Amino acid sequence: MCSLSWKAGLAGAALALSLSLSAAQSPQPYAGLQARAINALSDQQIADLKAGRGMELALAGELNGYPGPLHVLEHANALGLSEAQRAKMQELFAAMKAEAVPLGEQLIAQETRLDRQFADKTITAAGLTAALQEIGGTQSALRAAHLKYHLVTVDVLTLAQLRRYAELRGYAGGDHGQQQNREHQRPK
Repeated sequence: MCSLSWKAGLAGAALALSLSLSAAQSPQPYAGLQARAINALSDQQIADLKAGRGMELALAGELNGYPGPLHVLEHANALGLSEAQRAKMQELFAAMKAEAVPLGEQLIAQETRLDRQFADKTITAAGLTAALQEIGGTQSALRAAHLKYHLVTVDVLTLAQLRRYAELRGYAGGDHGQQQNREHQRPK
């Protein structure tokens, strides 16, 4: 009987998994998205772009020991930032935002134009290629605007602060590639 109970439980689990996978693979995964202001961007993405937020664009840096100035400022007390370090982080964050906000606005405008061309049925192969190259260039510039400040942030913090930052952010072990960071070629 124990074997039968185990098999019934396994069958029930398999059925539950099957039903949840069916729901996740709905034939209408985009239903409702056509009502967005810009079909390719959610309201949250638009708000993030307008505000110059990172939107995970700098994860290559963040998750490899290159913190960004905003998150360093959020942990300023726990990191024991000096007044000079705090001022430098505020300066870096302001500069990053000054670059990111106009790029975000530019990306929104480009996505709006692309969306409009599809909605108006005026899109052509050449127009699509041009629009996507333009959007790709802006996305690249936006990502660079975030990542380059992660590079500079490392130069302002001590190794101990970088380790503590990694711990505060929940990155395994607190040794987050900081030794390698100190050995890389610094931008001038």
